[in-house]
Amino acid sequence: MYPKKELAQLLLSACHQFEIDTVVISPGSRNAPLTIGFTNHPDFETISIVDERCAAFFALGIAQQRQKPVAIVCTSGSALLNYYPAIAEAYYSQIPLVVISADRPKHLIDIGDGQTIRQENVFQNHILHSANLREGASDNNMRALVKAFSLLTHVKGPIHINAPFDEPLYETVPTMDTFKIVIEDSNPVDEINYEALAAQWNAAAKKMILVGVHYPDAALEILLDKVADDPSVLVLTETTSNLHNKSFISSIDNLIFNLTDEEFTSLQPDILLTFGGLIVSKKIKRFLRDYQPKEHWHVNELRAFDTYHALTKHIKIDSRSFFTHFSPLMQYKEDSTYETTWIGYRDHTYQKHVDFLKSASYSDFKVFEKVLASIPDHSEVQFSNSAIIRYSQLFPMNKTVTVFCNRGTSGIDGSTSTAIGAAYASDTQTTLITGDLSFFYDSNALWNTHIPSNFRIILVNNDGGGIFKIIPGPASTNALPYFETPHGLTAEHLCRMFDFEYSTASDIESVESILENWYQDSDRPKVLEIFTPNGANDRVLKEYINYLR
Repeated sequence: MYPKKELAQLLLSACHQFEIDTVVISPGSRNAPLTIGFTNHPDFETISIVDERCAAFFALGIAQQRQKPVAIVCTSGSALLNYYPAIAEAYYSQIPLVVISADRPKHLIDIGDGQTIRQENVFQNHILHSANLREGASDNNMRALVKAFSLLTHVKGPIHINAPFDEPLYETVPTMDTFKIVIEDSNPVDEINYEALAAQWNAAAKKMILVGVHYPDAALEILLDKVADDPSVLVLTETTSNLHNKSFISSIDNLIFNLTDEEFTSLQPDILLTFGGLIVSKKIKRFLRDYQPKEHWHVNELRAFDTYHALTKHIKIDSRSFFTHFSPLMQYKEDSTYETTWIGYRDHTYQKHVDFLKSASYSDFKVFEKVLASIPDHSEVQFSNSAIIRYSQLFPMNKTVTVFCNRGTSGIDGSTSTAIGAAYASDTQTTLITGDLSFFYDSNALWNTHIPSNFRIILVNNDGGGIFKIIPGPASTNALPYFETPHGLTAEHLCRMFDFEYSTASDIESVESILENWYQDSDRPKVLEIFTPNGANDRVLKEYINYLR
């Protein structure tokens, strides 16, 4: 059975030819032709997720893992708007999503018809391309789809296809027409003058490479190992960079928490080379804005953000290809002490970090020490945002573990849904480490029949947004409860409703005891809720920062 609607058949043909094989569908009537078509086509894997916001983040998690587009399909009206948070995340994180929304025909818009809004170009500020179709399989529709899908052949991000269907919606035919969608290769390639770049690079005394969110890449890591052998090059990474070398500095905040003006000046680079996604560390952003490099080069196929107000070059190529061409042209400055000075500072700071943890009292900070040490080798971790990802930045990560976090918009809204989508698509065990506000905000993520039994959630519950006690400002007002939002909730009943195995811990001994065998195979996914003292967490963290001085 296939949809009788020609437009639905055209969309199926386009997705099939573009090799989209996973479609996440949310229920509705107006999208019935698409639902019938995708679910009956043998080459599409279809997944039903009721909540559109969760569905979009779930699809984003799949696309994140598979590094290829995933389609999401919804009915008309406000259903489409619930996709927006995930679309914004996909836009800034450069994750490919094909958003297909069913709509009313144009003559039914703005006349008071039910479940009808202005859907055309609704994501215009956060979308790579919007294709507004009309009913039927017209040449105009064909050209619109060619333009949309051709774009995804050379850049990553979300595209939106708005497809109107008039009633009747449920008519079927035994076979469907196949439309040939010819994808255009219209990607202009910028010429990169590597020799000129190398001349600038080799003349500079201090070069800093700063890596943001990045997918694991063994070949790139080998190239960077050679770059890092240059004593005049300092490589800074983050928890989400997924690149490792003994000379890389990963705990950036620990390094620069309490530098003097003289030390900041010594660290200031002549050339800053950045690649990857957005940076978590506010400290490094503040440092590079106050002590700007003479040159800032950003390597990315799609866009370059002027994060440090010093951008001079946007090099439009992927990072591995760039270093493949560029690294052979680099000349080492053997007499430089730029790298060794800061590696020495890093090692000194790390020893103080270890010393502090020996006597640190029970808190979020102490819990992170135990939780991160427990993550199984060669598994995957998804971090939620806010304080959770920032705590992770203070600790060295197991280099066999792959790390992800929705840093495109840094929102708390879809962390759990994204992690479940990633777990569904991954061959390795996935653990979500999340805070209480993020977990409860996205609790509909658990309303999902596709959660692997080896999926794990570590929920650090400090009864509110603890970060608002850490950052300067909120605590000095009389409105702290509106920032921090204490709630008194636990995950116990949610776990019972959604059939998760549930455990709790409220001291280091119970945390260690439960984690010892917690990752082993089980019949159900698991949640470990760790309760920490709301009143002590900010105090312990401030003690830690002062101790590093």
